[in-house]
Amino acid sequence: MTLLTGITFLGGLAVLIFGAEWLVRGASRLAAKVGISPLIIGLTVVAFGTSSPEMAVSVQSALAGQADIAVGNVVGSNIFNILFILGISAVITPLIVQQQLIRLDVPLMIGLSFVFYLMALDGAIGRLEGLLLFAGIIVYTIFLIRQSRKENKAVKEEYAQEFPAKAETGWKPWIVNLGLVGMGLALLVLGSNWLVTSAISIARWLGLSELIIGLTIVAAGTSMPEVATSITAAVKGERDIAVGNAVGSNIFNLLSVLGLTALVAPGGVPVSLAAEAFDIPVMLAVAVLALPIFFTGNRIERWEGWLFLFYYAAYTAYLILDAAQHDALPLFNSVLLYGVIPLTVVTLAASLVWERRNLANGRERPLR
Repeated sequence: MTLLTGITFLGGLAVLIFGAEWLVRGASRLAAKVGISPLIIGLTVVAFGTSSPEMAVSVQSALAGQADIAVGNVVGSNIFNILFILGISAVITPLIVQQQLIRLDVPLMIGLSFVFYLMALDGAIGRLEGLLLFAGIIVYTIFLIRQSRKENKAVKEEYAQEFPAKAETGWKPWIVNLGLVGMGLALLVLGSNWLVTSAISIARWLGLSELIIGLTIVAAGTSMPEVATSITAAVKGERDIAVGNAVGSNIFNLLSVLGLTALVAPGGVPVSLAAEAFDIPVMLAVAVLALPIFFTGNRIERWEGWLFLFYYAAYTAYLILDAAQHDALPLFNSVLLYGVIPLTVVTLAASLVWERRNLANGRERPLR
């Protein structure tokens, strides 16, 4: 790997993040000018805009014939969003989980993850399947807009504070904001091209598969806008925005990013046997893991945040050990399978029972 490759990778990542920021800023202001409420902007424009790097990279990878990076980016980003982003946000401050997330969005994320797994069993996500997934994001967005009209005043005020609509008059703001959208899209195309090209070179230099690079470095890099949004929301005390951003981004990745990628790629997107056998099931397991944790008092406590971070570190360590065929891999697997995972299940079950008992007795722990 040359110094130029490393600079290209970091430059592509920076360009992607700036492109997403400009796209979100311009689109949010345009949406506000045509009368769309801050709540809807937060739920749709901003949530989808922060996932635009994943979209750009996956589409670029599929068109370049690098299907492993495209699939690894989606799968890795979904794992990263739950385990790392929610983990670090909960460590900063315990997170509130809205009832809609528990009743609708998290079950939808789990269901879509399972649908993705079923679609991948034949070794590819075809164009028809991509069309169905992409149609799903349209239906989901319409549903969000309809549901947002039923939100209470406190939620609306929180989103209005986080995504304020600025009063701008005249034609100049239209040109500026349209320019931001155009520049943002151009930067996303440029940054994704740099990132994919350099990621392939890095994978070959390290002797790692393109799938692993997509699952780790590329996935974490394209998720930086979600990291910034969720951590900022957690620091400001806007705890439900931090959770909603991560879950919403996962739904967007599965419906829109994966759907559009399969739709535009010639012949759909091939799915490697390694991703089908391990990484996609891990993504599904992480989605399922979120539901009982969200149930424990309708919040994510700090210890649960540390648990998420631990599992992300364990997943990354497994990928590295497996790629190197390290002698420590069998011991590592045994400790996880027969020690850590059963202990986690028992702890979560006990925590859930304890919370339900407290609620039955009219007691609820304060957020700390």
